Amino acid sequence: MLAAVSAVAAAASACTPNSQQACAGWGVESEISLMFLQEGYTGLAGASYELCARGRCTDGELKQEDLTRVHLRLPEDADPHSGPVRFRVTRRGSDSPVIDASSDVRLTYQSDNCGGGAYNRSLAFTKADGLTTKIPPSVTAAWRHQAEAPDSPSPSA
Repeated sequence: MLAAVSAVAAAASACTPNSQQACAGWGVESEISLMFLQEGYTGLAGASYELCARGRCTDGELKQEDLTRVHLRLPEDADPHSGPVRFRVTRRGSDSPVIDASSDVRLTYQSDNCGGGAYNRSLAFTKADGLTTKIPPSVTAAWRHQAEAPDSPSPSA
């Protein structure tokens, strides 16, 4: 039974049991990841956010934190072509967003080291830089600080 499960898992991930190559297999998904540095903004705790691209959106409520990470899963058939990504933040009780940014973004391919992969992209938003594919040092520093905090979950972006 265990051999059958191993064979199915190997076939599904396009890996062979005797493969010497490390194989990530499952877990590489098409997505857009956004790191939002709240520095320079006040009163965003409880505000709603929305991240949209390729006909899909994800939304949620902001916490009082320096850096918010948002992940938007994309369709499995996502391609690298450029397309608009929109990030909006609206304070609780308001109809007009305090942040409404969009950018044309090209996705990059990430291999799963098994013959497959997915298209994805990491973005950042700061008050100074807006929505960008170039992660500013201030965002990297905030991410590192958050990762090293003893009571914080490990960052996944």
